[in-house]
Amino acid sequence: MKLSPPARETLLVTVTVLLAGVAWLAPPLAQDPHFHAFADQRAFGPLDHAMDVLSNLPFALWGLAGLGLVFARAGDLASVAQRRTAMLFFAGLVVTAACSSWYHLAPTDANLAIDRFGMSFAFAGLMGLAVATRVSERAGVPAALLSLVLGLLSVWVWHRGGNLMPWAVYQFGGMALMLGLLGLARLPGSLPVSWLGVLLVYGAAKLLEVADHPLFDATGWISGHSLKHIVASFAAWPVLQALLAQRGQELAR
Repeated sequence: MKLSPPARETLLVTVTVLLAGVAWLAPPLAQDPHFHAFADQRAFGPLDHAMDVLSNLPFALWGLAGLGLVFARAGDLASVAQRRTAMLFFAGLVVTAACSSWYHLAPTDANLAIDRFGMSFAFAGLMGLAVATRVSERAGVPAALLSLVLGLLSVWVWHRGGNLMPWAVYQFGGMALMLGLLGLARLPGSLPVSWLGVLLVYGAAKLLEVADHPLFDATGWISGHSLKHIVASFAAWPVLQALLAQRGQELAR
């Protein structure tokens, strides 16, 4: 779709307001009372729920690799917004690894709130980067900051009153918004991130989350939730690949 940056920004603001309205006005959604009953309860020595904890390691590895690449080529990225949002995304993956590991050591609502707080940083960086590459350069960082605030607020609403709806809208509405951004042409000179690849990874991870018990029952050694962590971490690959591709293009000039 060929729209000017101001028109794209107006469209982004409109959709964001609509999603916020849905989160605010939709009927309350209660969390599954069996949410913490993960399939793999095995311990490894003193480490409880070992696989669900250790499977968070790829988040940290991808995050550190991404941060290293962004810092190494900071001068090559002309877009300040893309550099900052990519840094937030990769740092958010490291935070996600720590917060999710903390939660899975002792799955409770309080620790789940910490887990979701961590995820909000990665989501915010990813959304800001998508906006900076598909909507406008100047909208990237504000979009990331707004996404972070809305994510943290949605977790607070759930933890305070039990209404999961804002968090559900934040997750699935955010992915729907990113899907909609695929209809906008990539901005000239922006990172060639495969946002479809990111969305496919996210979808696969959610399916594995649903298949937590069936997969563990079928294999006896790996659960859907552990695999979800590993697969979800690969959302970093399209961003890393875009950074490497752009660097290769600049070296070839």
